[in-house]
Amino acid sequence: MSRPSPTVSIMMDAARAAGRRLIRDFGEVENLQVSRKGPADFVSVADQKAEDIIRKALEKARPGYGYLLEEGGEVKGTDKTHRFIVDPLDGTLNFLHGIPHFAISIALERDGKLRAGVIFDPIRNELFWAEEGGGAWLDNRRLRVGARRKLGEAVVTTGIPQLGVSGGEKFLDELTRVRNEVAAVRRFGSAALDLAWVAAGRFDGFWERGLSLWDIAAGFVLMQEAGGIVTGLDKTDATKGSFVASNTSLAPKLIELVEGKLRKPAAGTRATLVKKP
Repeated sequence: MSRPSPTVSIMMDAARAAGRRLIRDFGEVENLQVSRKGPADFVSVADQKAEDIIRKALEKARPGYGYLLEEGGEVKGTDKTHRFIVDPLDGTLNFLHGIPHFAISIALERDGKLRAGVIFDPIRNELFWAEEGGGAWLDNRRLRVGARRKLGEAVVTTGIPQLGVSGGEKFLDELTRVRNEVAAVRRFGSAALDLAWVAAGRFDGFWERGLSLWDIAAGFVLMQEAGGIVTGLDKTDATKGSFVASNTSLAPKLIELVEGKLRKPAAGTRATLVKKP
C-alpha cells in the first residue's frame, strides 16, 4: 500500500472534518423538506460552513498556499507555486432534496499542474485519494479503471444540464448517440463522484460539458493515477470543463460518439469510426 504524503494526509483530514459537518446538516435538511420556505438558504449555509472547515484546516497546516474555492472564489497566497482547489459540497441539488449522494473534493495544484486529489463521500464513508506517481486509492485499496473494451458492454455516466443552463438540446443529441451504442447511461448528480467511480471501475466512462475546475480537479488526478485518460471535447483543454473520461480503449470511441463522428453502418455491417481530419 502507498502511504499518502503529509500534504495529502492533511487534505484527507480536512475532507473528513467537513464531511462530519455535512452529515449533521444533511439530517437537518431532510427535516426541512416539509417546511414552507424550503431548505435552499440552509443548504447555502451548509456549503459555506463546510468550506470554512476545510480552509481553516488547510491554512493551519500549509500557510501561504493559494485557493480556488467554489464559494469563496480565488484567494492568492504568498506561496505562488501551490494552490488548493476546493468544492465543499459537490452534488448540492442532491443534498437539497435529501438524496444521499454528494461529496467533498479537494485538489492540490503545484506549479500549474494538478498533483493530488481527495474525494470524500461522507454518506458511504468512502475516501478516494490519489497523488502523482503514487497511484489511486479507495482508503487502502488500489484502484484501476475498468478493462472493458466494447461500447456495448459499457455503463457510462453523464450530467444533464439543469434548469436555466444552456446546452440542453445539444446534450439530448449526445445522449441519443451514446445511449444507442452503450449498455446503459446513468446520471447521479455529482461529477466528483462520477470521476471517482470511473477511476474505481464502477463506471466505464463519463462525459459532461460546462463544469468548473473545482468540480473535476481531484477526479482528474484519480483518473490519471488509476490508468485512465481524460480528453477535452472539441479539441479543448479538459480542465475547461468539457471532456470524456474513460480507459484508453473506450475513451476514443466515446469521444467520437459524443462529438457525432460515428458513421452509421449499412444494414448487416458493423459501425466504424470516422477519423478526425
